[in-house]
Amino acid sequence: MKIETINKLCCPFDKEDLTLTTITKDVNENILEGFLFCNKCNHLYPIVKGIPIMSPDEYREFALEKPLLEKWQKYLGDKSFENFRLTETKVNKLEIKE
Repeated sequence: MKIETINKLCCPFDKEDLTLTTITKDVNENILEGFLFCNKCNHLYPIVKGIPIMSPDEYREFALEKPLLEKWQKYLGDKSFENFRLTETKVNKLEIKE
């Protein structure tokens, strides 16, 4: 997908601008893998083989997207993916009882 095309996209839920994270490009600088992120509603839309997956939540399958997200974890930082949204990862403290 060409960057010019991606710049025309907005979040289908709240019509906000999307932030692009590029994972891989082809020799013509077209985006092959990556994801789009909405800072307002925290929706994450993967780009697979140059195609952004922007379907409504009820038509998306987490099991199909999970392998990509695991592969892209270093790009997600300390965030986790729940209900097709990025959330802050909560750190659980272990209690040691003596």
